Amino acid sequence: MQPRTADRTAPDQAVPHQDGAAGLDAELAAVVAGARRRAVRDGDRQTDTAHLLHTLLEHDPEARAAVGEPRRLARLLGYLVQRSIGYGLRWRTGVEDSGALPVVAAPAGRSGQPPADVTGRDADRWSPAAAAALVDARTRARRRNAHRVAGTDLLAALAADPGSRAVEVLERAGIAAHDLIARIEAGTATRADDGRADGERPAPSTG
Repeated sequence: MQPRTADRTAPDQAVPHQDGAAGLDAELAAVVAGARRRAVRDGDRQTDTAHLLHTLLEHDPEARAAVGEPRRLARLLGYLVQRSIGYGLRWRTGVEDSGALPVVAAPAGRSGQPPADVTGRDADRWSPAAAAALVDARTRARRRNAHRVAGTDLLAALAADPGSRAVEVLERAGIAAHDLIARIEAGTATRADDGRADGERPAPSTG
């Protein structure tokens, strides 16, 4: 008999964890796992976009470079470290769901299988906004015909939801989300152009 899949999550609930690392390379899989551990360690009821942003910046040099100058990055990390006070305490009272991105049942793996890592602990759950960001990161990678999801794909996905906690922290640090996405997309286009230029070689002369 086939196991039952999880019921659709109510709007005020977090999304049960699937293997959010499905389809990611080893480095981004470590980011996803690290964000989940951070949520548990901080005593938060969900793994949200701020957890993902914090762990991504710690692990991925391209994401750090996209943020900009070292002082800006240090300011952003400083705000993320302060999660245990102020806005972080306020966040614990509810589930992160801005409604700006489509809510999904869980971050979908390539197989489309039902959640494989569902537990009864709230700390082992994605917020709807974080789940949507993971799906969006995969979509961005496919859009540029990439074989893997880059850290900048996830960073752009986190910045694309104006109501997310990640964007709230970015703005507190003086980083405009739309400018960050523009820098990421400009860098992606430049790398793609360089790749085409490297791959194009003049045809041998037949004369």
